Amino acid sequence: MQRLVVLMRWLFGFFLISGFCSILYELVWLRLSMAHFGVTTALVSIVLSTFMAGLGLGSWGSGYLIRKFGAQVHVPALRIYAATEFLIGLSAILVPHQLSWRHTIFEQSSLSSLSYYLVSGLWIALSLVPWCALMGATIPIGMLCIKRVQSGDRPRSFSFLYLANVLGAVAGSVIPLFFIELYGFRGTLKIGAALNVLLAASAFALSFSRIASESRTEAVQPAPVVAARKYTQSRKPLILLFVTGLTSMGMEVAWIRLFTPYLGTVVYAFAAILGIYLLATFAGSALYRRLSRTHSPEPILIWALLGLSGLLPLVTTAIRVATLHPGLRVLFGLGPFSAILGFVTPLLVDRWSEGDPDRAGRAYAINVVGCILGPLLSGFFLLPWFGERWALLVLSMPWFLLGLYPQWFSSGEVTRRRVRSRQAVAIAALAIGIFLAVRSRDYGYRFLHHETLRDNTATVTATGEGMYKRLLVNGIGMTNLSPITKMMVHLPLASLSHPPRNVLIICFGMGTTYRSALSWGVPTTAVELVPSVPKLIGYYHEDGAQLLKSPLGHVVIDDGRRYLERTTEQYDMITVDPPPPVEAAGSSMLYSKEFYSVLKLHLRPGGILQTWLPAMTPGDDTAPSAVAKAIKESFPYVRVFTSMGGHWGNHFLVSNQPIPEWTPQQLVDHMPAKAVADMMEWGPAATPTQEFSEILDNEFPIERIIAEAPNAPVLQDDRPVNEYFILRRNLPGFANRMQLVSASSPH
Repeated sequence: MQRLVVLMRWLFGFFLISGFCSILYELVWLRLSMAHFGVTTALVSIVLSTFMAGLGLGSWGSGYLIRKFGAQVHVPALRIYAATEFLIGLSAILVPHQLSWRHTIFEQSSLSSLSYYLVSGLWIALSLVPWCALMGATIPIGMLCIKRVQSGDRPRSFSFLYLANVLGAVAGSVIPLFFIELYGFRGTLKIGAALNVLLAASAFALSFSRIASESRTEAVQPAPVVAARKYTQSRKPLILLFVTGLTSMGMEVAWIRLFTPYLGTVVYAFAAILGIYLLATFAGSALYRRLSRTHSPEPILIWALLGLSGLLPLVTTAIRVATLHPGLRVLFGLGPFSAILGFVTPLLVDRWSEGDPDRAGRAYAINVVGCILGPLLSGFFLLPWFGERWALLVLSMPWFLLGLYPQWFSSGEVTRRRVRSRQAVAIAALAIGIFLAVRSRDYGYRFLHHETLRDNTATVTATGEGMYKRLLVNGIGMTNLSPITKMMVHLPLASLSHPPRNVLIICFGMGTTYRSALSWGVPTTAVELVPSVPKLIGYYHEDGAQLLKSPLGHVVIDDGRRYLERTTEQYDMITVDPPPPVEAAGSSMLYSKEFYSVLKLHLRPGGILQTWLPAMTPGDDTAPSAVAKAIKESFPYVRVFTSMGGHWGNHFLVSNQPIPEWTPQQLVDHMPAKAVADMMEWGPAATPTQEFSEILDNEFPIERIIAEAPNAPVLQDDRPVNEYFILRRNLPGFANRMQLVSASSPH
């Protein structure tokens, strides 16, 4: 018994680190896939679903192999585990190369959008599934280690390893963010690889010790007789495991939309949601482990409470809770649901598997299937059609219904009186849930004038009147009516040395830039990620409906970078206006050196790229310097102008050929009358020449931005400096030393 206690302590440490590495890989692989394949909702869903599918396949497959061949394999289970962790460590090095190889297949391809998704999904699956399957295989293998050492079943072995894995995942949702800031994505993967190799070496060495010596009597049995008898038990735990995965991951999509207005769009906000979810899950699992030491918990009342807790985000995101800290909103909104889920998930797997690795593997795989389908159901059906409130109620409904039939999942007899009392609790919980869904209000209702549209990507709100109209995506302000967005078109087009033939706009926004480009009378293509955004152009511009029908206009719903990689078209002018803030998750992919290398291929000789960099947080010069370095290293000719108003960001005009330095009057002379009228619609200057003078008088060399943080690394896909900023803003001395190391490394 003492040997088993020591072994389980070792395994707890192994699975804690393994859980940390798994989340680390998921975070980094998702970002690398987004850089290679685009940031569309469909592709993000493909990556996450592939990751989960690999986990489920590995869990089921390893359990099956253990049942079928476990008695014939005399290799110590710890050595099998060590080999698995070593292979997982290799994935950290190989997956980035596998994802990058797709350029040989997709370069200059003419695949349709559907074909692109199919081929991309296949390539992502081939790259990730084998490695994710190894991750999913670790828990059944760990259960085999315990089973062989103690010569019999240990009914709660799954929950023990699950608890360690979740605790590691909590750390994995936060700590890698600091590694990414310091070392980049590939450097962070190397840290994960080193940890996996350390696990493999430790497990391999431990397999030779007396602690891990296995009972050979159990190993030679052709099949566990006890387990064979258990296979006839009820399948109800499997049904519930599927529903827990479906509802929890479906709710996660709604949570992001509900909490984004309070947390923002930075990576640390998403980490907060994930971290609190996992921490509460750990607390629930720890409580289950504690209670199950003395008796088998009966989760009869817990189902109705699970349904009610799923609606708590409607309370914590309510308008009247004005003074509640954003972190507390998430904690009180997600904590109870996640804790209850953390309690029932290992309970269900333990009850179904009773220590058998094969059955635990199948149970976990079924839970993963629910995790895959939940986001698809929520993102593509419930949220677009019903909104966040009713989506949460629908996803909570299975637990309310289960609360109404408490005897359905009871291991013993339940008296009629107890059934009625628990049904009364469930009815009360359901009534409260319906009341919350009916009485709560969406984010848009805080505005007097607004129009809200939903799609599989986001909830989009148009609000305001006159020049104070705004566009919000998931509650975050994207843009407002401003002459700055007009100048993103008029300045570069008037600066061309030849008449423009076509224009590309990346990021549609309110449609102001698109409208200004059409005033030049040239074919204009606009690429927008969120399908509902272009539909609201009529809210901002009276002629919006006519603009969308213009034979010169073409709106494409796609990721801007992915669109460029799929087309061979060249343009005289490309304007890029990434959504604010600059720190937003994923925004670096529209400022990186790799993105500029793609843009260069689509500029005609003498063509001009305009990109706008909004103002950063005061005192943080690293990100602007990193962007400026990426631009300077990508294009030989660069001009930089302070935006209109003199304080809100900068316009970069870049080209492969010299950019003419026209006078304000010459710029006006290059413009058609309709374009001049569009530019002057909102002023602020009195004449067109004065309008241009305000910009031209504020030109400055790009070296000024670089000099503000000379040791900043070049912004690349691997080093998204703008998105990861906690260390440099809070520990500037430490971060500066790391910048020096980064600046001295090749890029």
